[in-house]
Formats: sequence, structure tokens, C-alpha cells
Amino acid sequence: MKRETVFAQLTEEIFDTFVVGGGIVGAGVARDAAMRGLRVALVDRHDFAFGTSSRSSRLLHGGLRYLEQGRVRLVREASVEKMLLHKLAPHLAQPLGFVFPAYRGEGRPLWQLGIGVKLYDLLCGGRNLKPSRRLDVPATQHLAPQLKIDQLVGAVLYYDGLTNDARLVLDTLRAATRHGAVVANYTRLVDAARRGDVWHCEIRDELSGRTATVRARSVVNATGPWAEAIPHSAVKLRLSKGIHIVVDRTRLATREAVVITEGKRLLFVLPWGERTIVGTTDTDYDGAPEAVRVQPEDVRYVLDTVARFFPQARLSTADVISSWAGLRPLVANPDGTPSDVSREHQILSPEPGWWDITGGKLTTYRLMAQQAGDHLVRFLGRGQSRSRTADEPLLPDARDAAFSSIVPGACTRAAVEHYVRSEWARNLDDVLVRRSSWHYYHCDTEEQARRVAAWMAPLLNWSPEAVEDQIERYHQLVDQSMPSCC
Repeated sequence: MKRETVFAQLTEEIFDTFVVGGGIVGAGVARDAAMRGLRVALVDRHDFAFGTSSRSSRLLHGGLRYLEQGRVRLVREASVEKMLLHKLAPHLAQPLGFVFPAYRGEGRPLWQLGIGVKLYDLLCGGRNLKPSRRLDVPATQHLAPQLKIDQLVGAVLYYDGLTNDARLVLDTLRAATRHGAVVANYTRLVDAARRGDVWHCEIRDELSGRTATVRARSVVNATGPWAEAIPHSAVKLRLSKGIHIVVDRTRLATREAVVITEGKRLLFVLPWGERTIVGTTDTDYDGAPEAVRVQPEDVRYVLDTVARFFPQARLSTADVISSWAGLRPLVANPDGTPSDVSREHQILSPEPGWWDITGGKLTTYRLMAQQAGDHLVRFLGRGQSRSRTADEPLLPDARDAAFSSIVPGACTRAAVEHYVRSEWARNLDDVLVRRSSWHYYHCDTEEQARRVAAWMAPLLNWSPEAVEDQIERYHQLVDQSMPSCC
């Protein structure tokens, strides 16, 4: 659908709810509400999945470490949601084993890990993706050949899931639009005012500069790290920065994921096709959300931790293919380290018809959306009271998943045309970063950027000058995403 048509739809009726934020939570709310029969509109100031929702660890998990903190309910909720996502979106939910090694005299003892993973299995509804088990030293070495063996006493193996976070957002939005939701990226909420029973929300098209007014009986602020800055928001956040690096799998090879520890922190070594992802960090952040960057000290921290557990790999900054930095929008708590702050979500209604939804994690987005939908239906007095998102597949037709996968495939002309025509791609980085993950998976080349820009140009009416502007914009992004040490 043409962008002009979408903007006309945004202004021609009074919506039941207007969702601000096109990350995973906003996308989930739009789908849940639309499936209940509500008229839904959604906008995002940047591209869909621009922020946290394309910069996570790409895991569907209950959070094994939260058991140690006594947050059993949080682990239970996330574990149940993890299992649901494997049923509802199998194309974006790959079972993945995690090897958690135990060393004599350091870290968590093997017996404690063994109890923890069995409890973890039980919290998945009694049956995890596969049953956990203990591993002796030879079995541990088989799954992680480069792992340090000095003082190794064994490991436990448990199961979570690997996903593609940005693709999960896009597929959820596609599902929402099939149920009637109207969505627009690069569209900013400027201001909002409640007149009678209707919110009048001024929006601005960041691509053309035009403004318009969206009218809705309710508004949901699902803007993640930007939530505090939204007009009428009552959110108080503590932003936590996490970074990941990507290296070639020939340099750091494991048959399953490996859990490594640094104090209270858990870092993951994740097999990702021909690559390996390593992360994440967890440090306080107080800058502008869009300005978050991977710093040289972040990379050194991750590489130093890897070196302790995989000394044979001898990774250096020269091995880093790509990196990304994201922000966790944690519910504010001034005490403790970011790792200690709860990942539980919060839904507030500071004014009639306005909801702020924040906190939580990628894995629990569907539950967060369901709870928000319950609030909306009660407030509006219409729509189905029962959510259907736990019962219906994300993409009922398997053909819809042709260009949606966990490990990036070739960024072909057919895929690019699909991203522009059916997935709202408007800039070169929309395709190379979020829709295809090419930027993270491959060493960037001028040839590929120019090839994709040439394919996009006739679809978006780019002039030769606009093509050059897009390539320059993309190169600036690439330079910002790689710290100077790499």
C-alpha cells in the first residue's frame, strides 16, 4: 500500500486505539487489539524495530539466571511464552541447546546448575523444548571443543530458542495489518490532547514533513527507551545498555550455545549459521536512545571474557565482523546494578484512555500485548474480551515466511522488492540492517550497497542523487556501529 494512502487512512476515521511505537511490544499490541475487532493505528518515529527490538540477543528464553534471584513467576511467564512462540511462529523459533560449564573452585557448582535446569524444565509447563541433562567432561568438550578444560568438572545442557528479533516484529505487524491495523513507520507523534472522549494526536511524516491528526479513543505508549519523552507519559525508566559482537564461526566454533560468566553476568556464545554472536553486557546508560553506540571498552570487555573461557580461540578486535548496541527499557529502580533490576513489565494508565507499557523482554511481548488488550476492551466497552493471539499462528500461510528466517539468506532482488512492497522498507538501511540482517552477517561491501539501492530506486522513485544520499546514509550507519578499535 502506498504511503499516501496510509496517511489518508490515518486521518479519515476515529480509531479505537492508537499505538505509538513499532517495536515488538507495540506490534504485539496492534495485533492483539486488531484481532479483538478493534480499529487500530500504529506509528513509529523511526523504522519498525529500529531500537531495542532489532538489537537484542535474539533469544527466546525464560531467563535461567532469574531463578537464582528468586523471580520464579517471571521465569514461569517467560518460559510459557517461549513454548507458545515455538508453536505459533516455528519459522522464527529454533530450539537451541545451552552448555553451562562448571569449574572446580569458581562460579556455580555443578550440583546447583543441575537442580536449576531441572526446575527450569518444570517451569516450561513441565516439558521444555528438550529435557535438560548433565554432561561429563568429554561430552562437554564434544559440544564446545575450544572451551577451557582446566578445572572443568562437567556442564549442564538446557534448551531455549534462537529467533530473529527484527523479523519477529515485522511478521507481527504483517499479521496485525491482515486484521485491519493501519501502520506507518518514519512517523512521529508530536503532541496529543484529549477532547471529550477522543484523543487528538498530531503526527509528522519524517520523510516528507507533512503533518496530520490521528483521532483515537485510546492511546498506547509502547516506545521502549523513548517512553519517558512521549507527551502525557508517566513512565520512569532505567536504561541498560547491552552490546553484541559477531565473529566468523571458524574463529569461535561451538555445536551448541555456551554460557560464560563474569561475576553475576551471564554472556552467551551463540552459533548463528556461519557466524557466532557473543553478548551481552549490562551497564547503565543516560544518553539519547538513538545515540547508543558500541564503544571500544565494550568490545574489550566481551573479548576479555571470551578469552578466559576460550583461550585457544585467541580472538582480537580484528576478528569482529559486526556489532550492535541496544537499550533495555527497565522499570526504574535506583538500587543495585542493572543486572539486578527486574525484567518484569508494567502497564500504567495515568489519564483516561492513555496507557504506558514498558519493561518486560522480547520473549514476553505477546503476554504484555494481551494484558494491554484486556485493558483496552474494558475501557472501550467493545471488542472481544478474550485474546486469540495464543491460539492462532503468527503467519497461517507458510508461504508468508518465504523471506523471514533466523539466519540471513541471500539478499536477492526478489527479497528486496518484497521488503519495499510488503514490509514498509523506505531506506537502504531498512533492508540491509533490519529486514535481511546483511549488515550484521556479512562484511559490508560497496558493491552490495549499490546493488540493493539500485533495486530499491525504481520502487521508491529515487533519483540518482537520492541513491547516492542513501548509500552515504548507510555508510554513516556502518561507521557508527563499529567502534574505532575494530
